[in-house]
Amino acid sequence: MRKEKHYKGWNEIKTNDSWAIFKIMGEFVNGYEKLSKIGPCVSIFGSARTKPDHEYYKLAEEVASKIVDSGYGVITGGGPGIMEAGNKGAHIAGGTSVGLNIELPFEQHDNPYIDSDKSLDFDYFFVRKVMFVKYSQGFVVMPGGFGTLDELFEAITLIQTHKIDTFPIVLVGTKFWGGLVDWIKNTLLTEGNISPKDIDLIHVVDTADEVVSILNNFYEKSELSPNF
Repeated sequence: MRKEKHYKGWNEIKTNDSWAIFKIMGEFVNGYEKLSKIGPCVSIFGSARTKPDHEYYKLAEEVASKIVDSGYGVITGGGPGIMEAGNKGAHIAGGTSVGLNIELPFEQHDNPYIDSDKSLDFDYFFVRKVMFVKYSQGFVVMPGGFGTLDELFEAITLIQTHKIDTFPIVLVGTKFWGGLVDWIKNTLLTEGNISPKDIDLIHVVDTADEVVSILNNFYEKSELSPNF
């Protein structure tokens, strides 16, 4: 009797997994349809916990504004903190402001600076990450936590393994990122776990002007061009 009950429960799980495929497909289709129309954009990542009076919030807002002035729109995770600052800077500068929101039990909620027709909601992190990579011409990574690191290293891995074309990845805040970069150089590289050229996949800067300079120089010198 106990075995039969367990067997029925297992069948229900398998059935639910199968139907989840359609929900996942729906998120991909909706994302592709909306984001294919946004034009060249740069994604800004960072902590949802950063307050509006923090220096990193203000810097993210400035970075977003100057990215817009250079002809790009801005994509964020759509939530508060650094994400809100990115959307706010883009909105005030009159540029495209996109939010890819994720359903979470805490922290996450739509910020008010996303264009009304460019706010998307996702249940699946992996679908959302595909959208960031596919529709971004660069990643600007402000100080953040595990989610920020997840986005950063996913992009580095995809470029390193030639699954996607190279695009600029800019870490903002040498004080914040310096220890991580030193560990990558002194541990990963020394142990032979990465190649010396992999270090060149990331740039570390402190100002909005440096961010924009790296983005513009990349697309001026590269055979690649923004994918729109």
